[in-house]
Amino acid sequence: MKLKSLLLLAGIPVACGLGFLAWQHYWPVQAAAGWSTRLVYDNVEKAAGLGFDGANVLVTQELRNDTGSLISIAPDGTRTTLVANLSKPDGLAPFMGGHAFSQEWENKPVQLLKDGKVTPLFMGTDVQGLKPDGDKLYAIEDRHDHGRLMRYDAADGSLTVLRDNLSESESVEICPGGQLLYTAKKQGVVRQFDESGKDPVYVDGITNPTFILCDKRGLWIVEDQTHLARLWLRTPDGKLQVILSHLRAPQELLPSGDNTYLLAEGGRNRVIELKAQ
Repeated sequence: MKLKSLLLLAGIPVACGLGFLAWQHYWPVQAAAGWSTRLVYDNVEKAAGLGFDGANVLVTQELRNDTGSLISIAPDGTRTTLVANLSKPDGLAPFMGGHAFSQEWENKPVQLLKDGKVTPLFMGTDVQGLKPDGDKLYAIEDRHDHGRLMRYDAADGSLTVLRDNLSESESVEICPGGQLLYTAKKQGVVRQFDESGKDPVYVDGITNPTFILCDKRGLWIVEDQTHLARLWLRTPDGKLQVILSHLRAPQELLPSGDNTYLLAEGGRNRVIELKAQ
């Protein structure tokens, strides 16, 4: 009996550990007061980048080794593959009448999909975030200590490196006030680009910040974690609030209306809608 009791006691930590892992995996997304979520599209493998093409929703499926793709989902749910054989397609942004997209892979170009034709714009390594500004396109590389923040000019095809030696920087954003922000995932901060080169911290204390978005509500910050990831909102008065928790590897947040957003939740292979009540 004593041996049996000891074995039962020894099994308690294992059972607790398995229970914790199951809780992390299956616990549903939690929304803050005043917000709600619903499933919009399921079975979207490694959903990452989001965009609109008229009434259709564009989604990149961030799969490796030429198995990724850019797909279009019509209002009736019909899915069409627009570009196949991609390696970790991630960033997606409207640009020059089409859509620019990146691949987080070595020596893969940022390309433009326009009128059904794909055109290379410039080369990069592990390019992730994209942000358009007129005929200019900002891009950032997610690399260890060798990442770059770049600006591509469609007028003359030039590519300017604004920052180098960045580590795990995944997103770049331009806010309504004109601030150019980018994430530093390893450091847990969002930095503001400054011509002096010092780039002060704009927000800190975030776990693995990945995608960022500025709008009238403030700065949205997505955490890139396999489990227990969160969606933060920094309001214009500087307050930080968790809007969603218990996310799994969330990626891009895309405004879809005055009070609604789409969020690619790659860890659950889906796109969900976030709505203000």
